[in-house]
Amino acid sequence: SRAPAISVSAESCIPAGLRLGPVPGIFKLGKYLSDRREPGPKKKVFSYEVPPVFQVRMVRGELVDEAGSSALEWIGLIRAARNSQEQTLEAVADLPGGQIFYRALRDVQPGEELTVWYSNPLAQWFDIPVTATPTHDEKGEERYICWYCWRTFKYPNSLKAHVHFHCALSHGRPFLHHEH
Repeated sequence: SRAPAISVSAESCIPAGLRLGPVPGIFKLGKYLSDRREPGPKKKVFSYEVPPVFQVRMVRGELVDEAGSSALEWIGLIRAARNSQEQTLEAVADLPGGQIFYRALRDVQPGEELTVWYSNPLAQWFDIPVTATPTHDEKGEERYICWYCWRTFKYPNSLKAHVHFHCALSHGRPFLHHEH
């Protein structure tokens, strides 16, 4: 069993378009994504317009956490977004196969959790499904079904991550775009 995920949230407004990174190490965004959110420790990060009483600062144009650590120290702790409604950042690369950065999709408000998912070009580069079509269960709730093994997911990105990282029946084939 894994330790609870750490939640990274904004302490101050993070402006739309701000880039964080590059993301260090092997990029496996979504590998451990689950439909559930287990409560875990929280880490606050800061941005440009912070009143001086919080004693945080920009260092060489980088977003820093409460201890003054650069994004390279904590960017890997940002959770994968389960759907576009909770997504605040997108993973982007300037060139195919190049360094990966996270970019704020909109202004992220104080207290809001940072969550990230692939931009469409980056998803295509990594052969991550770009779309997922919902079906509705007997209660009328949206569900996402793996076309290979028929496992059901509550969120579209959970399905996409499953197909790419975990589905034994997909055998690395690209995601099929079937309509129900």
